Amino acid sequence: MHTMVKGANIGLSSLSSDVGSVTVGLSWSSSTGEGDADVSVLLLNGTGKVRSDADFYFYNNPVADDGSVQLLGKTPTPDGSEDRISFDLEAVPSDVERIVVAASRYDGAHFGELDDVCLSLVDGSGEGLVRFPVEDAGVVSAFIFGEFYRRAGDWKFRAVGQGYHSGLVGLATDFGVDIEDDTEEAGTDTGPEPGPEQEAASGPVPPVAMGPAHVPPPRAAGAAPAGTGELPAGTDGPRKPARPRTAKKKVTLPKTTKKSLAENESWRTARLFPVTALKSDRERETRATSVLLSVMAQVPEFGRRLTAGFGAPAGRMETFTEVSLPHGDSPRRPDGVVRVERAGKLWTALIETKTNGNPLKSEQVQAYVDIAARRGYEAVITLSNDVALEGSPLVDIKIDGRRKHKVALWHLSWAEVAHQAQMLIRHEGVGNAAHAWLLHELLHYLQHDNSGCHGFQNMGSAWVPVRNGIDNETLCQGDARATEVTESWERLIRQVCLRLGGELGRKVLPVQRAKRGTDPRTRRAEMADRLCLEGRLHAELRMEDTQGILAITADLRTGKLRTSIELPAAEQGYPLTRAKRLIRQLAAAPADLHIETLVAGPGAGPRGTLERLRPEPADILPKDGAEIVGFRLSLFKGMGTGRGSAESGFIRSVDEAVDRFHAQVITHLDRRGAHRVQAEEPVADR
Repeated sequence: MHTMVKGANIGLSSLSSDVGSVTVGLSWSSSTGEGDADVSVLLLNGTGKVRSDADFYFYNNPVADDGSVQLLGKTPTPDGSEDRISFDLEAVPSDVERIVVAASRYDGAHFGELDDVCLSLVDGSGEGLVRFPVEDAGVVSAFIFGEFYRRAGDWKFRAVGQGYHSGLVGLATDFGVDIEDDTEEAGTDTGPEPGPEQEAASGPVPPVAMGPAHVPPPRAAGAAPAGTGELPAGTDGPRKPARPRTAKKKVTLPKTTKKSLAENESWRTARLFPVTALKSDRERETRATSVLLSVMAQVPEFGRRLTAGFGAPAGRMETFTEVSLPHGDSPRRPDGVVRVERAGKLWTALIETKTNGNPLKSEQVQAYVDIAARRGYEAVITLSNDVALEGSPLVDIKIDGRRKHKVALWHLSWAEVAHQAQMLIRHEGVGNAAHAWLLHELLHYLQHDNSGCHGFQNMGSAWVPVRNGIDNETLCQGDARATEVTESWERLIRQVCLRLGGELGRKVLPVQRAKRGTDPRTRRAEMADRLCLEGRLHAELRMEDTQGILAITADLRTGKLRTSIELPAAEQGYPLTRAKRLIRQLAAAPADLHIETLVAGPGAGPRGTLERLRPEPADILPKDGAEIVGFRLSLFKGMGTGRGSAESGFIRSVDEAVDRFHAQVITHLDRRGAHRVQAEEPVADR
């Protein structure tokens, strides 16, 4: 992999022959695990401006109609998460000269607070091409990582590394995006920070390479300087923040369903994909594959979303099932084939499907990889209820290094398929109502008890022995069964994130507090040792637009699940006012909610249930006057004993605990922080 420095550029064709489709990853870490940012992409013409607002891709406009750009969202990594963007460079319109890749932070945060800020670039087969570590991002809220630009008919990449104090709005405005604002225009920033490497960048640099506004743009009359937080004279209250406009409206399902015309409740709605006739695993695999591939071909947004991360170009997609391919004396029949045509070129992937708890077979997948290599196919995609983990492959295969043609092996879980369908039909929208209805039918099929496509549902054969070993204190560090349980726990947590994120329409990601660069197998071995010593499994989830981190702890000694969140204390305000405001925010929360005051220094603060604290909020205040640094809110629930997802299973108990905590606690907290107080307080609280 080629490591770049700020200002350097390189031709993509010199790095790989498979650069028609590439994927950019933006990653970072923070000491608290809470650092986050939103990625964005701008397509620019020869003047250094967008052709229209539709050329600006961000969280509200993530996919280009022609498939040239697709924001794939965050993917968990051993050190945190990576935001990925797929580019089909062959689909980029000819009048687009540059593609800018940027990210922005919010709520006063800046990139200088993050660690290990880095851009990576991989080709269509998943081979790493470029790595651009950012050494010092600075006190900026928006940052241009890099850009693609055309030279002599080929695409090149430049490591830009330039910051904007003015955030996403200022960056977008400088590149010609029309910003929607409900008030008069206020101040804008002075543009990007100047960089010493700007003049030294190798190769020709367009006049606007580092941002088009080298001269401070004019402010509206009376506007306050950017970043001061002051309001122009005569302004009534805070301005509503400007928001980039979305490209166009899309169709989503209505939140409430129409009243049924059925004569009685026993009548069943006719379904496009029935599941009642399925009797065997083979029938389930065949039906699930056919249902999924047919919807992928008919709903371009959905098909593109599932294949873009695997290096597929944007183009006409066709899907096939039960295809016979020669392989020695007996032909092989993969469950499905996906083909995408773009500019006369074909991208082909073989599909191997499993449903219920059936595992993938190494011998079967190996045969498909060998066939794909001989026939010049690009990928083999495995699809099952299991969740792949980095450093722990679901199947072991051998790659013949003597072959020039590389075949990428990818895995897709049924939980990921359901997540993407939910995001499109319930939150982001698709092109028309028929596509939304098709996705709804697919989702109904996947969620039916008889489909066999329910996602990760079994903690594995080691679950019961490990629980028993913890109970009788015979489980020793280094036991391979403990590592197996921690891997299953990590799979379950990732699936919880997918399910919850799909329901909420927001990013939900696992937090990894291990040091960046730690080998994932080493990290899991350390988790397994802690499980042996403490008898607990622990995980943390970061939810977009939610203050604090949702923690989940499964105590195998006591058989209880604890879901909790910590809220930092407000910097200003009297202690009693903070306590009263928190209790008011939690008026509709469960009476058995535990509230603990977090205090500075050693020792624990007071604690109690919400039922006891409602009439006496002062009981949560430290008697010795210790400084309050925050509050911890917790709910407890009995833990399922079975290893599966049945009613008494552990997996279902985790799902129910997370859902209950989110619905009954987190939703009642003001997103700006339930603990915050008004500037003026009643005298009685002082």
